[in-house]
Amino acid sequence: MAVVISSNPSFEDLKITFQESTLVFPSQETEKRSFFLSNIDQILNYNVPTFYFFSANPDYPPEQVSKRLKLAVQRVLVPYDFMAGRFKLNEESGRLEIDCNAAGAGFVVASSEFSLDEIGDLVCPNVGFQQLAVQTLPDNLGPNKDDHPLFILQVTSFRCGGFAIGMSVNHILLDGFSAKGFNENLASQAFDDKPLAVVPFHNRRLLAARSPPHVAFQHPEFFKPDIAPPSGPPVFDCKKEELAFKVFTFSPIDINVLKEKATTEKGARISSLSVVAALIWRCKALSKDDVYDKERVSTLLNVLNLRPRLIPPLPATYCGNPLLVAYATAKCHDIEDMPFSAAVKMVAEAPARVTDEYARSVIDWLEINKGLPCGEYMVSSWLKLGFEEVEFPWGKAIHSGPVVNHRKDICWIFPTGDGGVNALVSLPPPEMQRFESHFRQFFKSDSEIPTATNADASAEIPTATEVTVPVVSPAVFC
Repeated sequence: MAVVISSNPSFEDLKITFQESTLVFPSQETEKRSFFLSNIDQILNYNVPTFYFFSANPDYPPEQVSKRLKLAVQRVLVPYDFMAGRFKLNEESGRLEIDCNAAGAGFVVASSEFSLDEIGDLVCPNVGFQQLAVQTLPDNLGPNKDDHPLFILQVTSFRCGGFAIGMSVNHILLDGFSAKGFNENLASQAFDDKPLAVVPFHNRRLLAARSPPHVAFQHPEFFKPDIAPPSGPPVFDCKKEELAFKVFTFSPIDINVLKEKATTEKGARISSLSVVAALIWRCKALSKDDVYDKERVSTLLNVLNLRPRLIPPLPATYCGNPLLVAYATAKCHDIEDMPFSAAVKMVAEAPARVTDEYARSVIDWLEINKGLPCGEYMVSSWLKLGFEEVEFPWGKAIHSGPVVNHRKDICWIFPTGDGGVNALVSLPPPEMQRFESHFRQFFKSDSEIPTATNADASAEIPTATEVTVPVVSPAVFC
């Protein structure tokens, strides 16, 4: 059956020493300008830290990797000049913009006292990996503690000669597909004589609101905050909360089992994402409250790529956030009682709602209401992004993924490398215990699938260490 992976607390501190922390600038002069941000961009003002582990390569020791990557960042900041800029508020419009002022991106070099073998399974949701993708330049080495680059790249070497590339990127800059293109270009510029792998498309006004705005649909997947910010767009506000982190791993066999449970018509095609998301939704809905409320409405949001959905389609290399969410919603007792196939159908059919006109209506609704996503849980899939395919001079990453972070409202789904699926879940410890119980018992026979009231939190749970840390958790989902 599917397994649950927890961290080894012995390596929550990777014994990092920072050796260099600086700003790097475009290798050529770039145009000074204000960079337009769409209404979707505006609400994604938070950092997404990621990591990419590489085995030792005798032809490219970590010192050489750092030099090549520093030069590569300087080169790639020419076509991605906005990533060397800084946010600014347009006082007249109240909109956030990027001042393309070549203020620089962050570049950090560090080393760990451990080897990769000592750290163990890199899939583990290790809190220590936060040290591999710092979100601010280290105070003791940074040029200006009041300066906050929108993009920071970090190279961390390990005692074995292996190394990690960590990136902290504000989500306003790039979505997943944009990040894949950026990584391909960064890798190309780390070679001696390669051109850009892809040519990024930067006209974000293709996702500007219409004038006048025309809202043609109801949009329950968004809400308007009761208290508007004094200036600028609303932000995913946060509160401090203790979270546990776990990766729920589905093997190819597990995925097939879920698809069999979800199949009602012979020959029907069911995606891996649909079955995983449906199960994650079920576990989250039934585990949310200390006291189960069967009448509570649970809403799952599934992040969609708008590029092929608009008319005409956006360029495949559109750089920004052409994203919206498809929603599936039901009362908890319906989620508990309905066949798994029904939940999968709700998740699978939700994206069909997001047509060109629907997407334009959302953008116009955001123009008027300055709202935020509204749902209990969001699924963000990295299954088709292909980060593992990016090839640097020293080879491809042996493992990559999102760094555990403060976002308890998002489940990150990424590939295992062998056709399986990993789901990174971050929840308060009591809720995580209930979530894990529902997850494990789902894979028993149908007659034994638990209800929200009879789930046994201790059932068949192998030895695993619960990882809990005080972190910041968003409080904006209605």
